[in-house]
Amino acid sequence: MAFRRKLSRGKLLGFLASQPECTVAMEACASAHYWGREIAALGHEVRLVPPIYVKPFVKRHKNDVPDAEAISEAAQRPTMHFVAVKTEAQQTQGMLFRTRDLLVRQRMQTINALRGHLAEYGVVAPQGRARIRQLVGVLEDGDSGLPEAVVELGGLLLGRIDELDEKIYGLDREIRASAREDEETARLMTIPGIGPVTAMAIQAFAPPMESFRRGRDFSAWLGLVPRQHTTGGEPRLGKISKMGQRDLRRLLVTGATAVVQHASRRGAITDPWLSGMLARKPKKLVAVALANKTARTVWALATKKEVYRVRAAA
Repeated sequence: MAFRRKLSRGKLLGFLASQPECTVAMEACASAHYWGREIAALGHEVRLVPPIYVKPFVKRHKNDVPDAEAISEAAQRPTMHFVAVKTEAQQTQGMLFRTRDLLVRQRMQTINALRGHLAEYGVVAPQGRARIRQLVGVLEDGDSGLPEAVVELGGLLLGRIDELDEKIYGLDREIRASAREDEETARLMTIPGIGPVTAMAIQAFAPPMESFRRGRDFSAWLGLVPRQHTTGGEPRLGKISKMGQRDLRRLLVTGATAVVQHASRRGAITDPWLSGMLARKPKKLVAVALANKTARTVWALATKKEVYRVRAAA
């Protein structure tokens, strides 16, 4: 080790600018991508190490010095996997997706709050955003028997739901417009179960597909492969590992579930693989398996620059 020095945030770039070109290792976090871009602009090589891979190298107590030593040690491992530094465009797309996701959660929370409050007065409506209009009719009915304050507060919640709907629809329009303009997202949207939101999320959160050797590596990064507990050459596979990017995993499983439900209702499935899986396995298991298959297809289309082609039945 050449030296140890503690620097404030404002002096970091000035210090690195005075140093010869070297490798700068950091723990991957929310602000690491900004610092990675700034440090790379100075001519240094930036390596972002996932926190889960740094933890085994931390000695005893946790403070800044052992953490820095652990990051340095982990970054020098020959088999270490690093996080790709995101561009400003990727971070912008990620913020767009997460803002929409936050508004969707707030809308669902408001809907559930309205359903719960009115259920205390004997007004019950089925679950789901589409059924909320049944409650609108009850609140607007002057003979509903509800207290005036309840009607007023219910209208306040309905106004909040309409406000969130408008904001979500505006973000959806922006996402669809951006997806149509980008060649890569347009290619991904040819895959069944992937729409504009999922395609944009893949562009925002996934590292370059060229960093994965094969499609299974990308699927493993998403946590869609079975967790292994193999010993003595005897394979033992469990449930999916659920490691990696959970937003992408959730979107892929949701899209695959929609494909499975649509195929089950139609009764005529063109994909022989999906037809065989549905004949042998439960639908939920098939949906996760299809999400795994979709992730591998994403890697193939992104690396080969092709569009999705439906596999013909034998």
